[in-house]
Amino acid sequence: MANTSSARKATRKIARRTAINKMRETRMRSSLREVEEAITVGDAQKAREALSKAEPEIMRAAQKGVVHKNSASRKVSRLQARVRKLGA
Repeated sequence: MANTSSARKATRKIARRTAINKMRETRMRSSLREVEEAITVGDAQKAREALSKAEPEIMRAAQKGVVHKNSASRKVSRLQARVRKLGA
């Protein structure tokens, strides 16, 4: 348990930051799921729309440090390739 006032404050800050990061991660995963569902169904138009909404969420998560930048870029790249293949 935290003994000093600065340690107690640090604990509060960590809790707030954790909640914010979980929210960002959830938003990213939800947007990924929407794209995946559209691809599974085979709806190219819906997949493109979902991808255009998902890409900023993924990159924002990377910018904020929730996921690594390369990991986010890889996810976007692979989704784009799958959506492109679906439309062809």
